[in-house]
Amino acid sequence: MPTKVEKDHISGTETTGHEWDGISELNTPLPKWWLYVFYACVIWSVAYFVFYPAIPFSDGATKGLLGYNSRVEVEQIVAEAKQAKSKWMDQIAAKDLEAITGDEELMQFIQAGGRTMFGDNCAPCHGAGGQGRPGGYPTLADDDWIWGGDLDNIYYTVAHGIRNVTDEDARLNDMPRYGADELLEPAQINDVAEYVLSLSNKATDNDAAARGAETYAEECSACHGEDGKGLQDLGGPNLADAIWLYGGEKEEIVAQISAPKQGVMPAWGQRLSEADVKMLTIYVHSYLSGQ
Repeated sequence: MPTKVEKDHISGTETTGHEWDGISELNTPLPKWWLYVFYACVIWSVAYFVFYPAIPFSDGATKGLLGYNSRVEVEQIVAEAKQAKSKWMDQIAAKDLEAITGDEELMQFIQAGGRTMFGDNCAPCHGAGGQGRPGGYPTLADDDWIWGGDLDNIYYTVAHGIRNVTDEDARLNDMPRYGADELLEPAQINDVAEYVLSLSNKATDNDAAARGAETYAEECSACHGEDGKGLQDLGGPNLADAIWLYGGEKEEIVAQISAPKQGVMPAWGQRLSEADVKMLTIYVHSYLSGQ
């Protein structure tokens, strides 16, 4: 229960009248500097409401007397940044790929700008360093290219993509579903898988591999080549280098023959400018693959 208000005999400060276990609560006033700062903040908040956008509504917010808009400020900053790099981007857009790679200053710009652009657009699938990801996202940091790793081929792939429905010029190489569509018997698929493994000296059944060689020649060599080293013009992967997009274990190869996974890549030429596509092409070619 509250007791009567009295002064504390030690500090001389009035108490609030509350006491617990012999301890009285002091009625200590707030420091003046704190009160002044608090009052100043209140005044500032009122001024802010008047001069800046502040009160939200369903269709917008109060504009404020100054008409300030952070979006406009950001747009101005972005426009200034684009203007600053336009002299480089205009040159990249105007020159062909070979001419760009022969310009040392442009290559320095591409090394820095291409890394950022790659991180924004390509790294989610291909990894920050182009190392690829499990599940069918190719490594770009080696020289094993399904569609070719020279400048022109990389440019085409970046610009038009692979198996997408938005670009009629997209690269396309659908592999038949030999098992799902019953084009081959399970035993034949097993034998072909053993033969494919034998191309990289990983077969475990030489008799099955020998049988699979005949089926391979009839069904697979048209895209993958008679020696299994792939045909880049057709987008037929190299099967003899032990580099696998969907896994190189026998069961994974059998699964790919039976019901192949078909990866899709966007047509970046529909999303990025010509200069951006060239920058990505040269960055991947020169600073990741090194081909």
